[in-house]
Amino acid sequence: MLQSRAPISAKLVANMLSAAGTDHIITLDLHASQIQGFFDIPVDNLYAEPAVLKWLKENISEWRNCVIVSPDAGGAKRVTSIADRLNVDFALIHKERKKANEIASMVLVGDVQDKVAILVDDMADTCGTLCHAAEKLFEAGAAKVYAILTHGIFSGPAVSRIENSAIEAVVVTTTIPQDEKMKQTSKIQCIDISMILAEAIRRTHNGESVSYLFSHVPM
Repeated sequence: MLQSRAPISAKLVANMLSAAGTDHIITLDLHASQIQGFFDIPVDNLYAEPAVLKWLKENISEWRNCVIVSPDAGGAKRVTSIADRLNVDFALIHKERKKANEIASMVLVGDVQDKVAILVDDMADTCGTLCHAAEKLFEAGAAKVYAILTHGIFSGPAVSRIENSAIEAVVVTTTIPQDEKMKQTSKIQCIDISMILAEAIRRTHNGESVSYLFSHVPM
């Protein structure tokens, strides 16, 4: 919930980067795309979606019978985009919080009966919401549940929650190193996005357009 006079820390970070001499920002899946407006320098906000689509088709054989699920209403745009690209259905989970980090109730909107449910979000921290969402999907009749995230923070009890859950795999990109976490559970898997960032840097250095990377994975 938006609070009056609350600090906008992202603007402070933007100012600090600019003051340090940064003249161009390349980033991946900002939590809120509006953050780009805080910068007075060019910002290229790349998307993990092309890499996610590639991983789905290569690693989930039943992807044609899947449902892309958002664990909250705020991610609806993200999941509908992926669902449209795969030509499959989507669903979302509406959650009400009593207070921060404490969920009061979750309501599934959509049909996952006998289908592979794929939870998609931009980040996960303690994974409480993620695991509750997975339980809700199994209650609704989902055959399997996967989770795909751009940024895996995995603080506190996150790893044990993932290990003890019925989720098949939690797939994250390599924006945050996961070597230690992957040693603790076999359920955490990674999508390497180094080639996307490397190609963005190359294109920027040579004065080429980076728009191609919004919908393609560089080979």
